[in-house]
Amino acid sequence: MSLDPITLSVIQAGLQQACDEMDLSFSRAAFSPVIAEANDRSDGIYAAADGALIAQGAGGLPVFVGTMQYSTAELIRLIDEGEAAPPEPGDIYIVNDPYLGGTHLMDVRFVRPYYRHGRLWCWLSNTGHWPDTGGAVPGGFSASATAVEQEGLRLPPVKLFKQGEMDREIYAIICSNIRVADQRIGDVKAQAAALEVGADRLDLLLDRYGDDTVEQAIAELRGRAATQMRQLISNMPAGSWQSVAYVDSDGVVDEPLEIRLRVTRRDDRLIFDFGGSSPPCRGPMNSVLATTLSSVYLAMRHIFPEVPISAGAFEPLEVIRPEGTFLDAHYPRPVSGCAAEVSQRIAEAVFAALVQPLPDRVTAAPAGTSGNFALGGHNAERGRDFVMYQLSGGGYGGNADGDGLSNGCSTIGISKAPPVEIMEQAFPVLYHHYALHEGSAGAGRNRGGFGLDYELELRNGEARASFVMDHGRFGPQGALGGADGDVNKVVVIRNSEPYVPLHLSKEQDIALAPGDRVWVRTPGGGGYGDPFERPPEAVLEDVRLGRYSAAQARELYGVVISEGEVPAIDEDATRAERNRA
Repeated sequence: MSLDPITLSVIQAGLQQACDEMDLSFSRAAFSPVIAEANDRSDGIYAAADGALIAQGAGGLPVFVGTMQYSTAELIRLIDEGEAAPPEPGDIYIVNDPYLGGTHLMDVRFVRPYYRHGRLWCWLSNTGHWPDTGGAVPGGFSASATAVEQEGLRLPPVKLFKQGEMDREIYAIICSNIRVADQRIGDVKAQAAALEVGADRLDLLLDRYGDDTVEQAIAELRGRAATQMRQLISNMPAGSWQSVAYVDSDGVVDEPLEIRLRVTRRDDRLIFDFGGSSPPCRGPMNSVLATTLSSVYLAMRHIFPEVPISAGAFEPLEVIRPEGTFLDAHYPRPVSGCAAEVSQRIAEAVFAALVQPLPDRVTAAPAGTSGNFALGGHNAERGRDFVMYQLSGGGYGGNADGDGLSNGCSTIGISKAPPVEIMEQAFPVLYHHYALHEGSAGAGRNRGGFGLDYELELRNGEARASFVMDHGRFGPQGALGGADGDVNKVVVIRNSEPYVPLHLSKEQDIALAPGDRVWVRTPGGGGYGDPFERPPEAVLEDVRLGRYSAAQARELYGVVISEGEVPAIDEDATRAERNRA
């Protein structure tokens, strides 16, 4: 018996709502600003048999779409092979092992079996970014780690909660290996409570529509998502498209890493081949397979957003395993930069390849960095240690319909930077400015968005700063004749002396004293189309708002702005400038 469309839609919305409420509960109850304010977390529902994605919260990080599916499948495999304890009602597994379907060690996953009438019906899972999981530097972003042990505590799937009760011994082991351990209980309880909310909402949905009907709906939704994705792929022109994206360096060896991609349409499938990419690197910019897969999936979600989030949407996407490259990391390769940075370079490579056959759907490259800045030390006024994690936005790429968004969230998520007021209240820092990175947008018929420009000062005590960012050497790629966006810029000012890290936006353990400052300017998005096709009036408006200088308007767009109290276009000079070019 087939489901009527209305019932199918209502059940689909009900599954989505359960995940959205988990997300909301997690953020509202969490202690750490990175979860409570920045929403660096995600919740989802996964199939009992194989861990396939059923639904995920709309407010969760897209990069976790693939990794949580992969991680749940790995947990099921370990249980089947006897390497993990079998589940019981009320259990919650904790795991952050990158090589078992994770990202970096700070992304800690909880997985709870959901039982219905004594039968394992599905898995509920969430991921939250913990501010610290131990390792060489506060915050876990060790820019020069050469082994995963230097990045923090690595947990295989173990039961942190057993039949509803937290295992105090396991929790004590975790707390003995992380900084500011006394503050983690708030995040742990929030993460567990979110899964409880999910279980309650599933109970209500199944009680209303019946187990068989909901299971039938899930199978139908998965099949429809696969069919829709296949149809969209079939509408693409036949062919094969190539691109290259660059990671500045691995943090240890100051040489770029290459992501080489060939995308081929074969009937109703897309095949992604990363062969020829750089080999495994010494530093922490390796990507585990789960993150590499998820990066492709999220890039396709950007391109075809109308396809519902479901395991079915990924079925027509074949990623050839990039063995022998830094995109298929194995133990003990360090990976702290994989989720926040390398994943975005992978997505950028997908965009650069597919903008060729899909120019109306694909944008120029976005800023492509999460701006990972960790500051850890001692707050002298409050007499306690702290670990602060700052993420930041950047410019989106221009597109066929218009300019890119300024100071948007990263490619891999919808996390927002925590409010300045919250950060100043929670940590001994003072922000001196927080504004757009003027001039950073890549020029184009439709320009990129502008990045972020902020500067903060350590007010008291002592601290160590670490950065794992990217796009400091190469700006985000323009598309179809558009210019690249401006690069990421990091300056540390100690004793009034500016210091630029050797790896530009990667460094660790920089000692700060009261009065020392950190100045970060994130990248602008790439431009889309020929900059000289941009209407002069649009260029004038950007100059009037201070986003570009008059000199930049002339250099980038061939638009000559006359001097005076009120800027105006010199039409004759602009015509001559553009004709000469």
